[in-house]
Amino acid sequence: MSDFEWIDDCFRVEQKKWGTWDSFDKEGKGIITSLTKEECINATRAYLKMKQEGFDDSKTYESTVGGKL
Repeated sequence: MSDFEWIDDCFRVEQKKWGTWDSFDKEGKGIITSLTKEECINATRAYLKMKQEGFDDSKTYESTVGGKL
């Protein structure tokens, strides 16, 4: 684990092949994908804070758009 720079001692970010950035927890599970390193860090911090406060990410939503596009 010491091969990575840990952010807030909770997660790490890594740039991928196509220039996107992914964050991972200490177990290696992916958390967030973003276009920039800064947005990846900010979005991951926000997501982890929401989870800590009881946000339920297991819910899914579906919708449809009526009309012609």
